Amino acid sequence: MHALRCLLVLTPLALLALGVAVIFGSVPLSLADTIAVITGGGEPLHRTMLLELRLPRALSAFAVGGLLSVAGALMQVLLRNPLADPYVLGLSGGAAVGALLAMLAGLGVALVSGAAFIGALVSTAIVFGTAHGTGSWTPTRLLLTGVVVAAGWSALISFLLAISPATELPGMLFWLMGDLANATQPLAPLLVLLVVVAVAIPFGRSLNVLARGPQQAASLGVAVRRLEWTVYLSAALITATAVTVAGSVGFVGLIVPHMLRLLIGYDQRLLLPASALAGGTLLVLADTMARTIIAPEQLPVGVITALLGVPIFLWLLHRSQAS
Repeated sequence: MHALRCLLVLTPLALLALGVAVIFGSVPLSLADTIAVITGGGEPLHRTMLLELRLPRALSAFAVGGLLSVAGALMQVLLRNPLADPYVLGLSGGAAVGALLAMLAGLGVALVSGAAFIGALVSTAIVFGTAHGTGSWTPTRLLLTGVVVAAGWSALISFLLAISPATELPGMLFWLMGDLANATQPLAPLLVLLVVVAVAIPFGRSLNVLARGPQQAASLGVAVRRLEWTVYLSAALITATAVTVAGSVGFVGLIVPHMLRLLIGYDQRLLLPASALAGGTLLVLADTMARTIIAPEQLPVGVITALLGVPIFLWLLHRSQAS
C-alpha cells in the first residue's frame, strides 16, 4: 500500500513539473496566460511559445527522463548491481560518435538523431558480442567489456573534436553534454516509454526473482538466459531512443531507480512505472533550470543533472558502503 501511495504522489508531481516547465523560461508566462492558451484563447505569441516551443520540449524531457530511469532499473536488475547505469556499457559513447560523424558531414537534425541511434545499436552489438564470445556472459564480464568499449568511444570522441572545424564545436559539445533545444517531436519517445512500461510490468515477478540471482531464478522456473537477453536488448534500445532525442544526459538512470528502491522497495512491478514518473519529473525540472538560470542563454541539461547527480551518487555510495 505504501508503494501504491508513492505512485499516486508521483503522478501529480509529474503534472506539476510539466506545468512549471511551460510557465517558466526566459519570458515567463502567468498562470492566467497559460490557462487562456490551454482553453483555446490567449495571444498568438503566447500560443506559439507554449504549444510549439515549451510544451513539446517539456514532454520530450519527460519521455527521455522516464526512458533513462527505466533503462537504469533494468540494467541494475541485469547486472545485479544497484549502482549500475545504462551508460556504463558504452551505449552513449557509440551514440555520440554516430552523432558527431553526422554533424561533421553537415547532415540535418533528423539524420543526426538517426546516426546517434545507429551508433548506439552498434555499441550494443560490440559489447554484447564481445562479452558473449563463444560461451555465455556474466554480469561482471559484461560490465568490464562495457567499460573498455566506453573508453574506446571516448578516445574516438576526443579525436573527432580535435579535427572538427571551430564553427561546429559548440553544437557538438552541447550535444555531448545533453541538449533538449531541438527536442520538438515528443510523440515517438513518449510512445516508446508507454510501451516499454506496459510490456515490462507483466515480467515484474520474473525480474524480481532474477535480481536474486540466476540460479534461484532458474530453480523457480524462469527462463534466465532468454530473460537476460530481453532485459539487455530492451535497456539498450530505450537508452538509444533517449540518446537520439537529448544527447548524453547522465546520472538519471543511476540515481532515480536507486532512490526509489529506498522509498518503495524492490518490486519491479511498482519500481518500473515509478521510475518512469520520477525520472521524467526530474529531467523536466532540470531542463527548466537549464533554460532559466542564465536566461536568455541556456545551459545543457546534462550539466544540471551532473551537478545534482554527483553529490547524490556520492551519498548513495557512502550509504551502501556503510550498510
